Amino acid sequence: MKTLKHSLLTLAVSAAAIMPIVGCTSTTSAGVVGADRKQLLLVSSQEILQLSNQAYAETINQARRAGKLDNNYEQVKRLRKIADKLITQTEVLRPDAKNWDWKVHTITSDSINAYVMPGGKIVFYTGIIEKLRLTDAEIAAIMGHEIAHALREHSREKASRSFATQGVLQLATGALGLSSGQAQLAGVISQLGLDLPHSRSQESEADKIGLELMARAGYDPNASVSLWKKMQATGGSVPQFLSTHPSSTTRISQLQSLIPTVMPLFQGTTR
Repeated sequence: MKTLKHSLLTLAVSAAAIMPIVGCTSTTSAGVVGADRKQLLLVSSQEILQLSNQAYAETINQARRAGKLDNNYEQVKRLRKIADKLITQTEVLRPDAKNWDWKVHTITSDSINAYVMPGGKIVFYTGIIEKLRLTDAEIAAIMGHEIAHALREHSREKASRSFATQGVLQLATGALGLSSGQAQLAGVISQLGLDLPHSRSQESEADKIGLELMARAGYDPNASVSLWKKMQATGGSVPQFLSTHPSSTTRISQLQSLIPTVMPLFQGTTR
């Protein structure tokens, strides 16, 4: 009789064989950093955009009601100036991005956080700017990274991967008669073996593309390293094995190795 491990492996291999045939493409060009990984995109952009727009509206309305939205005009103006420079460069990697409905907002909070929702909704929490005393170039490093997530439609890709993975797990539970405990174990194995490494690859990919965007926009790519050294100094990092983000040390090393590739782009803006 086949073991559980062998049966799940057979199902996973079968699914892996089908996935490249359906929905595999790339949302951006590779750029000079070579971000040319093919993506599994089973869920439509429109579905993800609709959901993200709802979440964005709720976040902004809640911040507005709490009196925490865009309280520092000069700070918002500073972010929008940096955003404008980066957005101009997105066309190199993805021509349609210039037509997105880009927005830039700040939310007053001690949280060290920032993100760009699908479709170009940029949100910075004031804590990340003020606590880390970010320079414009360091802000560009964060913003470029988050814009890269939007350009590559990583949320859509994660949803598609989850959709495909859940299909395999449901098939395993039904066809193999797995107990609920075994099904949960299979889910944990799937998360640690598939979802988290994939998320780490998305983070590394966003680092690459973000580095290129900031260099093209005229921001010294070395600021990406100083940024993550500041992040590292805040402490509280999770072990890389169980984290969706690369460790700060790994991230810094990868960024340093890419800086010579994008530095000519930055130097071209200063001539």
